[in-house]
Amino acid sequence: MLAVVHVLGLLLASFALTCLAPVACSLIMGDGLWRVFLLTAAAAALAALLLLGIAHRPHRELRPRDGFLLVTLGWVLLPAAASLPLLLGIPGLGFTQAFFEAMSGLTTTGSTVINGLDSLPPSLNFWRHALEWLGGLGVIVMALAVLPLLGVGGMQVYKGAAPGSVKDERLAPRITATARSLWFVYAIITAVGIVALRLCGMSWFDAICHAFSAVGLGGFSSHDRSIAYFNSPAIELVLMALMVIAALNFARHFVALRRLSLETYKADPEVRAILLVLGLSVAGITALLSWHGVYPDFLTSLRNAAFNTISQATTSGLTTQDYQSWPVFAPYWMLFLSCIVCSTGSTGGGIKMFRALLLARQTGRELKLLIHPAAMAPVRIGGRAIPDTVGHAVLAFIFLYFVTIAIMTFAMLLTGLDFDTSFAAVVASINNTAHGFGPPGAVHNLHDLTPPQTWICTGAMLIGRLEIFSVVVLMWPAYWRK
Repeated sequence: MLAVVHVLGLLLASFALTCLAPVACSLIMGDGLWRVFLLTAAAAALAALLLLGIAHRPHRELRPRDGFLLVTLGWVLLPAAASLPLLLGIPGLGFTQAFFEAMSGLTTTGSTVINGLDSLPPSLNFWRHALEWLGGLGVIVMALAVLPLLGVGGMQVYKGAAPGSVKDERLAPRITATARSLWFVYAIITAVGIVALRLCGMSWFDAICHAFSAVGLGGFSSHDRSIAYFNSPAIELVLMALMVIAALNFARHFVALRRLSLETYKADPEVRAILLVLGLSVAGITALLSWHGVYPDFLTSLRNAAFNTISQATTSGLTTQDYQSWPVFAPYWMLFLSCIVCSTGSTGGGIKMFRALLLARQTGRELKLLIHPAAMAPVRIGGRAIPDTVGHAVLAFIFLYFVTIAIMTFAMLLTGLDFDTSFAAVVASINNTAHGFGPPGAVHNLHDLTPPQTWICTGAMLIGRLEIFSVVVLMWPAYWRK
């Protein structure tokens, strides 16, 4: 336990340094909140010193099982610290809402409980978006570049925190170099996105905020109307490109950048499946909107269908339209897409496309074995045979995923919320996408949720971001036995 406490202290110390960025933003924008962020940094540093004092010299290195406890405690502790500027800077905001907002940012969910974003102090808006950017590949993964240098084993944390197959794709011999490689690619994509948005007409402030949001696949915006505020096809095209890029495996981006070749994408079955599903969905929803006459012409239907479908499917949640007013098939289909579209190793949430492909291939194999019981029919993805143990693990994950959704939906129903809103809010939260549909709607925030409903959604965001197993295993009695 002391080893875990020691690493948590290091994480809090690193977190204190991130508060310097909003301090600079506050001084530049002149909103007077720089003292709030300095106070937050001081509080985080003091807490870090306390934890490091308790576990000054841990008696052992981290073990693999420690990774699960560490990531769960880290994703609870950091939002608690990140909520402090929101509590101090927004009059009338309670701890429940502030913690929800911080958790939403760090898990890249993007749901908000704050009204009046256009008049929110710039440094607080910047802070919300910075949390999404930091959470994109995981605060803990970022810290892996530092922890090994301090004598703290990083591989155990990486296996517990890194999303999807990135943990199995070594980009470099050492975990430190791997973490640095992923963050280098992440920063390059973000920087290109900022410049592109600025060239399309955004201010530098809005460009930075929305690039952070798009690359982190979070739904925060600095405006209440989200991307509809800008009414710019060029801005929407840039954001769509950023969201699709962020929905793909960042290990692929690194390899493509290093080789200056797109061949690595062609060899990835997830990429092909994601682009195919997105393309067919955009075409289908465009046809649906045109058929029902929702918009006056085909190009307007295509523009709105493309942006909102891609945004919801990639678990971003930026919006240009209140798509709950569309024919009912569209919002339900977009919510379903948020479950499967994102790639392993991306900043998105949900089941992930690899697991969906594996289940589809597994189903095909079972049907073949019904006809030819003696046939040898291994499950293959991308030409590689997938071991049965992986298939069993995926089946267990899918079962736990749907059980978690069912339990939390019933919990929301107990609070008095209607079924559509309860189900959509839980699915959106566990998939780390910003919005469901129905009240509170697609372009509205979650301000009207009661405290119990807010905490249920907060828990769903945490469980979804850590891919369920990392949290649920802590509830298993065998985990705590020596």
